Amino acid sequence: MEITKTNHSRLHETDFDSLGFGEVFSDHMFSMDYKNGEWVSPQIIPFGKIEILPSLCSLHYGQVVFEGLKAFYTKNGINVFRPEKYFERLNKSCQRLCIPEIDPDLCINALRELLELDRDWVPRKKGYSLYIRPFIFAADNFLGVKISQTYRFMIITSPVGAYYKEGINPIRLVTASEYVRAVKGGLGAAKTPANYASSLLPAEEAKKKGFTQVLWLDGLERKYIEESGAMNVFFRMDDELITPPLGGTILNGVTRNTVIHLVKYWGMNVKEHRIPIDELVSASEEGRLKEAFGAGTAAVISPIGEIQHNGALITINGGKIGYLSQKLYNEITGIQYGEKADKFGWCYLI
Repeated sequence: MEITKTNHSRLHETDFDSLGFGEVFSDHMFSMDYKNGEWVSPQIIPFGKIEILPSLCSLHYGQVVFEGLKAFYTKNGINVFRPEKYFERLNKSCQRLCIPEIDPDLCINALRELLELDRDWVPRKKGYSLYIRPFIFAADNFLGVKISQTYRFMIITSPVGAYYKEGINPIRLVTASEYVRAVKGGLGAAKTPANYASSLLPAEEAKKKGFTQVLWLDGLERKYIEESGAMNVFFRMDDELITPPLGGTILNGVTRNTVIHLVKYWGMNVKEHRIPIDELVSASEEGRLKEAFGAGTAAVISPIGEIQHNGALITINGGKIGYLSQKLYNEITGIQYGEKADKFGWCYLI
């Protein structure tokens, strides 16, 4: 792998005590091209502009996939949390977008080289991390709907603070009656920009009403809960934890998988089945809905304090974080920061 180091590090120009999310970028980035049927020319270069033509097909037709994972500073080194799962999901997205897959081991090796070079960019403070953004875009230049023959794979990194301004405090969600996120057979299970572009307007309208994000319902009946913004969602009803099933319309979240694994390990019942929004309202009225939370890489665990649906407002657990949400947050972040035993081998140490 060819490595070209920057002549001017921006490390000392960065205020690590007041980091936002995805606003500051590390000194270097990884880049590799797909040409003539193979991935070639892996290199690490200084973070900076890339040269493209206005006719770049991915600008016009959206043949792009991406991922998001995190690295954490620990006393023993840098913990990258479950990288193999994220690169596995990247390849699933590639399949759906007709993009050539990449060997996950190659991705992890590239990431290791990049993080070893930029290890000082991993924030030292608890609650902060280095966000890692791998992405692939079609690199042919043409106007016309067809599959590109060339691609570029890149990894950039960004030191970050909390994703939501609320932090671990409960957020407020609202259902979107006029919009849908995905339908079965579409792109809902792929991590591709189209999914996020379609959510921008509903999310902006939700924020204007004082809510943090949209709670998406299914695209056909507008009846069943699916996911929220950048998170999968979970509901503790009675003595069970319930989450919508994977069915091609929601993202197969790595944090979702982590939550399910931990909760089962702790001996609690977990169900993956469709949840009608009206059933959630009834469960709240009957006192059966004990807590709710979102799970995602960016926020880890985000308690849900309120949900509004068709004018009815559900307040969950008195608007406070529930015990299971707190336990999961403490366990997952404890593993990530090396403070708790990594019983399941989830962390890749650099």
